[in-house]
Amino acid sequence: MREQITETKMHALDYWQVIRNRWGVILLTFFLITLASLVIIALLDKKFAGRTKFQILQSSAPDLFGMVQNDQRSTMSGNWLETQFKTMTARETLYNVVTRLNLEQVWHTTKEEAAGRLERMIETEQERGTEIVTITAWSTKNDEAANIAKAVREAYESRRTEGEQARFRRLTQTTESEINKQLSAVDKARLEMNDLQKRHNIVDRVPLSIGGVSTVIQSGDDDAQMARTYENQLETSMMQMETTLKGLIGLKGEQLIAGAMELGVQNSTIQKNYTEYLDLVSNHKSSLKSGFGPKHPKLVGLAEAIRVKNEQLLQAAQIFKDNLEIKIAESRKMLEDARKRTTGKETDSVTERQNQSEYAAAKHKYESALALLSTIRELAARQKMDEGVTKKPIELLEEARPDVNPTKPNVMLLLSIGAGLGLVLGLLLAFFLEYLDTSVKSLDDVERYLGVPVLAVIPKDVGVLHKQSGLSPDAEAYRILRTNIEFNRRSADANAITIVSGGAGEGKSTTLVNLAYICAQGGYNTLMIDGDLRRPKLHTFFDINNSVGLTNYLTTALMLEDVVLQTPIENLYFMPSGILPADAAGILNSRRMSELIADVKNRFDLVLIDSPPILGVSDASVLASEVDLTIIVIQHRKLPRNMLLRVKQAIENVGGNLLGVVLNNVDVRSDSQYQYYTSYYTYYSPTNVDTKAKARPSVPREKDEAAPKRPAASPATRGTDKDDY
Repeated sequence: MREQITETKMHALDYWQVIRNRWGVILLTFFLITLASLVIIALLDKKFAGRTKFQILQSSAPDLFGMVQNDQRSTMSGNWLETQFKTMTARETLYNVVTRLNLEQVWHTTKEEAAGRLERMIETEQERGTEIVTITAWSTKNDEAANIAKAVREAYESRRTEGEQARFRRLTQTTESEINKQLSAVDKARLEMNDLQKRHNIVDRVPLSIGGVSTVIQSGDDDAQMARTYENQLETSMMQMETTLKGLIGLKGEQLIAGAMELGVQNSTIQKNYTEYLDLVSNHKSSLKSGFGPKHPKLVGLAEAIRVKNEQLLQAAQIFKDNLEIKIAESRKMLEDARKRTTGKETDSVTERQNQSEYAAAKHKYESALALLSTIRELAARQKMDEGVTKKPIELLEEARPDVNPTKPNVMLLLSIGAGLGLVLGLLLAFFLEYLDTSVKSLDDVERYLGVPVLAVIPKDVGVLHKQSGLSPDAEAYRILRTNIEFNRRSADANAITIVSGGAGEGKSTTLVNLAYICAQGGYNTLMIDGDLRRPKLHTFFDINNSVGLTNYLTTALMLEDVVLQTPIENLYFMPSGILPADAAGILNSRRMSELIADVKNRFDLVLIDSPPILGVSDASVLASEVDLTIIVIQHRKLPRNMLLRVKQAIENVGGNLLGVVLNNVDVRSDSQYQYYTSYYTYYSPTNVDTKAKARPSVPREKDEAAPKRPAASPATRGTDKDDY
């Protein structure tokens, strides 16, 4: 379990390391994408928003049977608001807007194209859980956006109003048609009833049903007492109706309504509406007492509702009054017929009873037709009143006004999205480049792919040590390199070392100069030979003339003392490259060169030979075959691994002995895996060094074979060698 946690942690550290190494790519991508976002935002059209907010009101128009219309049914179904949204942006509505604002001429386009453009400019939104809708219009002109939003709302309102009016007209026509049909049915039923009464000589002792009392045909005999009782009942009923009618005659307005209620008129419409009317009046009075002004919206609405209820009550009272007159006339006729037949006798035969049953059915049919006619007339009157009342399909909550500042584009939002996208793309690009990068990134990479040890890790931006003032902690890296060379070479005689690299600019010459300086400080008689006969560079580190050197020695009879120079640094000697030849590889691959290396190996403790890049020319391969040891300088995160394998193969193919690798130019501050390797440089750096140079001969004499290869160092020199810890 602990191993899994450690592995996960290492993976997280690896990811963080990639980010630290590629922060430049990430930052560049971030700034480029952010800059592109700013450019895009600057190029986008600045749009203003025109918003109007309103509440959609539901229709309450009754149909022929007192039910709600389809508009309200769809409200209850849950799809009603969606239907209204479609209506707001429908082409017919947009055509109305185009006409209202004269957009064909303003935009110089056709009506169809203007409607399509409007559709793209308009947005509708519903406040959750309510019937409040916001229409938003977008335009590059603030006044145009406000006018479009307002025109869309007005066009939708107009369309709803026209729909309501058309619905009322259809309903009125249907009701009038039904009234005419029912009048015909009533007349037909009455004629059938009267015809049966006359044909069978029937005396009807029961009046027409009034106020919901069921009609009952009583088959009576010829008894005079029963006939008189029937006449009395019929006369009493007629007198009651006449009394009620006399009480209503002459009354108008609210007096007619109050009189109807006092007389106990049995009419459900009057009773229901009168109760609601009283409630509205009471609410109006209590609102006035609460301090509301007469023009307050609440009081204005109550007054309008009171007026509508008052008109409905007046209409219902008038209809009841007209129906009462019809029933009185029918009852009077029935009373006259009853009086004529009082002296007659009714037969009790089966035939007469059948005739009476037939008459009773005809009478019931007539009464039903008459009641239905009364109901339809009441509904028609209510529809007429409703049609006269102006109904608003919407209630305006907020009128569209021109915006002062543009709403689109949302600069902060788009810029945040661009910055976030730039950061994400930068991270992706960094990891992608890391995936494609096959260069050496760590010590493990070197040892895994090349199979040789890493002798030292040189930090980034290390300068030439002998030119630096004071003590530099970076010198400790070269002391580690010197120690590793000492303990990794197979014998003290293997002291001729060439330093190569795969390509130019990897710090090969700087590494050689600093290593020679550190070795000289440690008491080694060190000779530097500039074997780079293509682009020599070592002489520039010491400001020495390069006219006489290695090539002169190899091509002429000059003595070694003529081409080896002592530097201002104690124990450090230098052989320049000399005049550059035409065939550098041929000169280096000569017996004279082999004799030179053998000679200097006996004269000096350490011989360091600089060479050109091994992959570019063959000179480095020649030198690698002549010397004892070869060190490869690899710049951190530069050359791919396959090229480094070719460097190793080039050395091995000529019989060279590869000692190890120097990993150069490592950014130890960003690469945390190298910090432990260099964290003690400052702590263990020298604090007191005797830098006084002692006079020595220009070229050491050839050493006695019995003498040790490394000369004994003076006490001062031993004090400077920090490898003795």
